[in-house]
Amino acid sequence: MKVLTHTNFLGLQDESLYDYAGSKVVIQQLPYEHTSSYLAGSAKGPGAIVKASEFVEWYDEETGREIIGEIGISTLPPLDFTGRINEDAINFIEQETAKLLKDDKFVVSLGAEHTVTYGIVKAFAKKYSNLTVVQIDAHSDLRYSYGNNMYSHASVMARIHELGLTICQAGIRAQAREEAELIKEAENIHTFYAHQIRSNPLWMDELIAPMSNDVYITIDADGFDPSVIPAVGTAEPNGLFWTETLDFLKLICKERNVTGFDVVECAPVEGSILSEYTLAKLVYKLVGYRFGQAQHSTHNS
Repeated sequence: MKVLTHTNFLGLQDESLYDYAGSKVVIQQLPYEHTSSYLAGSAKGPGAIVKASEFVEWYDEETGREIIGEIGISTLPPLDFTGRINEDAINFIEQETAKLLKDDKFVVSLGAEHTVTYGIVKAFAKKYSNLTVVQIDAHSDLRYSYGNNMYSHASVMARIHELGLTICQAGIRAQAREEAELIKEAENIHTFYAHQIRSNPLWMDELIAPMSNDVYITIDADGFDPSVIPAVGTAEPNGLFWTETLDFLKLICKERNVTGFDVVECAPVEGSILSEYTLAKLVYKLVGYRFGQAQHSTHNS
């Protein structure tokens, strides 16, 4: 039996369920926090989500499956970012993610600040030639730079946009003028603002339509309404609620090939486990949607 030096997602103790070689899914922990602009603490997010996941039930009443027994989930120790910031941190994340993709793993990344997504997507874009990045977020994160830093969490989608990828955003409700103008000008950025979602029952179908077949999903915890996920660095009212978010993710998994995803920007609050537990359940739900479909769409590639 292996001697564990870290906690497994779902608190797995049976080695057959978490062994790296036999697991389809790998949890990558990226506690990188360097550019938080409001409340700090997201570096504790990945570990808090993994710890809270010990209390998530393995059986899902919605899908009627206990997906862990079918796929295996291996949880890697947190990456060490000592001495690595900005471009060095991005390159490190890209290299580590590429190793997992080379092993044909479905990579789920738990990040601190949203900056980490740039490194992850760089690795995915080299494996998938026509990749769409789906972003659930309160902020569009399309500033060229923020605080004189091109690698700020507020600029992560600007860096991804520079890769030439299609970006589909949902729940945006806070941005600078330059970001709004870029969205209007760019043909490959498709945004459904929070206020538009509330008035358009067809928003999910309309946002999925421009997606290529291969999709990567990045979920900023503040994309949710603060009543659902309060422990975030930069909370914004009028966010997405639990059921509509799950419906959206479920539909993407049905219509497209979800290649991987991340959850970022959880800043745990002492004395409360609501946010990290809800996000742990979100991770398991999305894994279930991804591997619970009979087959994935192959059109629009």
